[in-house]
Amino acid sequence: MHVNAYAAGMTKPIAAAVKPTFKKSRPRPAVEQAREVRQRILGDARRALVLDAARTAFFELGLEKTSVREIAQRAGYTPGAIYSYFASKEEIYAALLGGSLDRLNEQVERARAASSAEGPALVRATANAFFEFYRENPRDLDLGFYLFQGMQPRGLTPALNDALNKRLRDALRPTQDALERLGMPAAAALAEVTALFAHIVGLLVLSHTGRIRMFKQGSQELFDTYLARLVERATTVAARRPPGGKHGRH
Repeated sequence: MHVNAYAAGMTKPIAAAVKPTFKKSRPRPAVEQAREVRQRILGDARRALVLDAARTAFFELGLEKTSVREIAQRAGYTPGAIYSYFASKEEIYAALLGGSLDRLNEQVERARAASSAEGPALVRATANAFFEFYRENPRDLDLGFYLFQGMQPRGLTPALNDALNKRLRDALRPTQDALERLGMPAAAALAEVTALFAHIVGLLVLSHTGRIRMFKQGSQELFDTYLARLVERATTVAARRPPGGKHGRH
């Protein structure tokens, strides 16, 4: 049954008699987006500060002797604040090493993209980019090979260690691919890249520690000689292959 508000003795309609309540309107999407951007920038800045503090602590004290409390003190935060960004000091270390390996891969990729020639020139360009990255960034070499506390991936979970190793192999992949395109079988190219990697590490350790001076040699000259011989081996293998022979990955 319809009831007329005026007939029921009310002087105003219900809508007018009841004081309306207004809910707070949600912020406009643009405002929310701006807030999220500010929070992300602030979070990234704080995370970078933690990583910078951790980097110096790891280099000075080593991974095992560095604690989250030590990192927090250097960054000017409480340990609890650190845990809002990283679950453990090993995760912080993995983030530092992951960033280093990303920069390494970018340098190798730039060299690969800038090389207009295939064959020996591409082998030289990608291998040189790998060598130069660690020659110019000795701290990254320390991070990459655990030199400040031995050669073992101490404290890293298997998943983290596998992921980081994959990024390292990714940086060597362009050189291996270039060797295969020269005609070298995949297994032989892998063996050559493994030996190349070992040679680079050995030379740079000698160079960064100053031990190479006892031999009165230079790391760049020795590397150039090794690389020239690698290219020579690759082209010799290619020349010996029968026309139309299959090569590369299977």
